[in-house]
Amino acid sequence: MLVDKEVDCVGMICPLPVLRTKKALSDMQTGKVLKVIATDQGAKHDIPMFAKQTGNTLVHTEIEDEKFIFYLERR
Repeated sequence: MLVDKEVDCVGMICPLPVLRTKKALSDMQTGKVLKVIATDQGAKHDIPMFAKQTGNTLVHTEIEDEKFIFYLERR
């Protein structure tokens, strides 16, 4: 998957992953893809909910080595 920007939120707790995601998306153009890496358990629910509430598209999620990885498309 083509990623235009990446945000590393490893070790950060709520609400920092969502805030960093929001900031990164606000600097991106429509159609660009943001990769977010987080370890906070809350992120697995918070990031998808954030995407839904803001109208951005959650393209894909995966779990790798206790890290939650999200791919969001800016809308």
